[in-house]
Amino acid sequence: MSRLGYSASFEQFHPSDLLRWCQLAEQEGFDSVLAADHFHPWTPEQGQSGFVWAWLGALGATTRLRFGTGVTPPIGFRYHPAIVAQAAATLEAMFPGRFWLGIGAGEALNEHIVGRYWPEPAERIRMLIEAIEVIQKLFTGKVIRHEGVYFKVESAKLYTMPDVPPPIIVGTAGPYMAKKTGQLCDGLLTPGANDEKLRLLLSRFEEGARAAGKDPRRMPRMIQVHVSWAETDEQAIENALREWPNGGMAFPKGDIRNPEDFQAMARLVRPEHFQGRVLMTSDLDRHGEFLQHLIDLGFTEIYVHNVGRNQEEFIRAYGRAVIPHLRWPADAPVAQAMSPSASRAGQ
Repeated sequence: MSRLGYSASFEQFHPSDLLRWCQLAEQEGFDSVLAADHFHPWTPEQGQSGFVWAWLGALGATTRLRFGTGVTPPIGFRYHPAIVAQAAATLEAMFPGRFWLGIGAGEALNEHIVGRYWPEPAERIRMLIEAIEVIQKLFTGKVIRHEGVYFKVESAKLYTMPDVPPPIIVGTAGPYMAKKTGQLCDGLLTPGANDEKLRLLLSRFEEGARAAGKDPRRMPRMIQVHVSWAETDEQAIENALREWPNGGMAFPKGDIRNPEDFQAMARLVRPEHFQGRVLMTSDLDRHGEFLQHLIDLGFTEIYVHNVGRNQEEFIRAYGRAVIPHLRWPADAPVAQAMSPSASRAGQ
């Protein structure tokens, strides 16, 4: 079974096109989908930003793919954690064993729209940790009450529940939250980075899992990577510069509010700025070597985002020349309905 996933970029493409490409991806050997949850695109030129939760049911009904959000921020701006829990439980009830809930601390680009003060990163992490607690309590299926620092829930119960709650996968790029993720949740999702940082994140995740009495070898370890594949190297570079300039911005982006601000910064991005951030090449063997290296580092699922508009060609090329040659450990876990963190929350 392939453990290579297709990254559905809602910032760039119409939801109907993404649905069609996900169906093609399933035919070509991809087995899962990471669906972006944005209100705005990164730049105006990217041009789209559909509501992912309206789309996920259509994906579940028209494919057999596993799927999850990459990522939803349940920290009380666009979404209260109780609503995220309800949405996730409903999808898992409809498509058992196929949905996983990917959550993270969010970005001002999408969350500032409600007109509230945007907190500092450390406070956003604290909000995320409390939101996880609320979601896990609701995943027990019991009537819950919660009065914390950031959230209050009064007499709430999820009446539509799956047999097993969906796993909670936390998106993080920092060692502190990686350790908390291993301790509190069911799996890790991280963006691509250099080997030293990736090893650190995996180590902290495993440390947190073991401290909580869990076996990290049985927990999904996901990574999302950005690539630019085209028929020529020149076209791959051009696609990255035109369609995904934010991929060449090597600085924190969580506090930037508007696509127009990213558009202004995009004028400064050059091909060399993508080094180590977006793989830009027409050589499919290099794509395969890049992904195999991540597998060998210990990641159990890889979600690939091709930044160009040539999605159908990319999917077919990977199905023909990349997916068949990847070597996955036979016992590597995947994110299925196996959420021990939810049952512990009710103890």
